Amino acid sequence: MFDSIPPAMERRMRELETIDARDRDDGTPRIQRLRQVPPETGRFIALMAAMAPPGRVVEIGTSAGYSTLWIALGCRQLGRTVTTFEVLPEKVSLAQQTFAQAGVGDVVTLVHGDAREHLDGMQDIGFCFLDAEKEVYLDCYELLVPRMVTGGLIVADNAINHAEALTPFLERALADVRVDAMVATVGKGELLARRR
Repeated sequence: MFDSIPPAMERRMRELETIDARDRDDGTPRIQRLRQVPPETGRFIALMAAMAPPGRVVEIGTSAGYSTLWIALGCRQLGRTVTTFEVLPEKVSLAQQTFAQAGVGDVVTLVHGDAREHLDGMQDIGFCFLDAEKEVYLDCYELLVPRMVTGGLIVADNAINHAEALTPFLERALADVRVDAMVATVGKGELLARRR
């Protein structure tokens, strides 16, 4: 999977990595930065998406679409598609550029809106990557778990570097009898939960 990343996708990934690094160094306001996952987390979520059981693939928090590209790699392995949600119009515009340049329109559906307003209409979710504003994690989790297939996976970013802000979410997931959960020391920390 990783040795056959299409050239257009790889080019856009490198461009976004450059922008993200520059934004972190030059004082770009936090809300405007891409705040994307590092490449090792990208590989991790691609593998998790590729190993997920049959079901819908969802991403909450698109930003410029970097993590979506990694998920798309996993989806292509299985002939699946990913639906990704983003609330900020400027990020939606960047993500549209990303998906056009990377040539992933056949596997990515971008929704401009709050995932919490759309998850009610979804069932049979096999994989979800959650990387949004930290105050929505718990709400999203509670909407996701009942809609997951048995064996379905949730991966939530920033479980270590934002552990304090995510304490209610982390405590809920780690004690939830509906899932098996742990924090993996990948990137900035990934909460991994598997639906029982």
